[in-house]
Amino acid sequence: MNETGVRVAGARHGGLGGFVGASQAAARAARLARLHPGLVALRQVGTSRGGRPLLLLSVGDGPRHVLAVGGPHPNEPVGTATALHLAERAVREPRLRRGSSVTWNFLLCLDPDGAALTEGWLRGPLTMERHYRYFYRPAVDGQPEWLPPAGAGWAVLPETAALTGVIDELRPFLQCSLHGVDVGGSFVQLTGEVPGLAEPFARSAAEAGVPLERGPYDAFRWPSPGPGTYLMPAVDRGEDEGLTEDPACSTWTHAQRYGAVTAVVEVPMWATTVVADRAPSADPEGELAAAARILRAEHEPLAELLAQIRPLLRTPHGPLLRSVEWHLAVAPRQAGEWEPAAVAAGRGPLSELTRADLAGIEIQTHRMPLRITAMLARLLADAEGPAVGALRQRAARLVAERCTRLRGRFGTRWVPVRDQVAHQARTVVAVFDGLA
Repeated sequence: MNETGVRVAGARHGGLGGFVGASQAAARAARLARLHPGLVALRQVGTSRGGRPLLLLSVGDGPRHVLAVGGPHPNEPVGTATALHLAERAVREPRLRRGSSVTWNFLLCLDPDGAALTEGWLRGPLTMERHYRYFYRPAVDGQPEWLPPAGAGWAVLPETAALTGVIDELRPFLQCSLHGVDVGGSFVQLTGEVPGLAEPFARSAAEAGVPLERGPYDAFRWPSPGPGTYLMPAVDRGEDEGLTEDPACSTWTHAQRYGAVTAVVEVPMWATTVVADRAPSADPEGELAAAARILRAEHEPLAELLAQIRPLLRTPHGPLLRSVEWHLAVAPRQAGEWEPAAVAAGRGPLSELTRADLAGIEIQTHRMPLRITAMLARLLADAEGPAVGALRQRAARLVAERCTRLRGRFGTRWVPVRDQVAHQARTVVAVFDGLA
């Protein structure tokens, strides 16, 4: 269903029609392998922390490899559906295999444990409130795409080891990480330039009715060879306490040792046109200061709410609690990075900031408190005591209010799942064509 309660066509089915859970993806992949023996193979390449299989679906038998990674973040379900859609295309379209020279490989879901915590959303109407009712995004040390930075003190996850093992085995010339954006536009982050990408990427986004994000928070003021495309800056690995998501400490850059280009392909679930506005910001200093101030103001009551909830939890440890703690730890640091002096020192003159740049930051000021609140509400399902009922009502009300505010402030529009999948798949093929 969309935000008004109208059911999205095919929302309960895979491929172009709808999102796909990890178990459903495994069943469809196994069927594809049975139907096309000798061309399609399915194998287990690892096991998650929770004992779930990590499955690699391969199409073709060529010596050159493409690797596409679905489900890197559990709150971004589009990638697994796109991986299956691309696998089916690779079977049907020999040109994608360049005859018999290229093999396409799909890691169907990199974080099946996290996906299991969010699958409730896929079984009901695809509304924003329901999305956040089942929201979960791990702390950075629980995200399999990240390698531990020096000094962080956390171990390599089994999912991460499985992914780097596949990269070391296949030595792909292209790796695609299939991500989603809850609110925003579409953009691509690249570890190297891809000739001719800008035109087909823009055309695909227009066909899907999706704006190109011209100032994404994740690629704030990175070099941009074309609209919506960004080159990851070369950053030396250094000491870090493990709070940040640093591309230098990622499986994206791990593939570079084999000459691979990694493309992180982002598509939105709820689109907003403000992220495409390249007009100069009228008051960049004031908007940055306001963003930092708002995030700090949101942080304190959420930290207090966690303090009230913590003694009531029947399970004192768990992924949801760890994620809330991490988000609360990151928020003040993020607010400090948005102070006008900090932005000017690290990113250049404030006069160059556009409305799109500031929109990316403003979306984050709404999104981070909403995510924290949503996971606090989920924690209360595992709480007991006389105060739990009132706390549950308070958290549920805050989630609903924040969703309403987010929609109203940015004029969001639901992007049908089939359009998300089709655009992400077309983008992957455009990157492939530019490199192959």
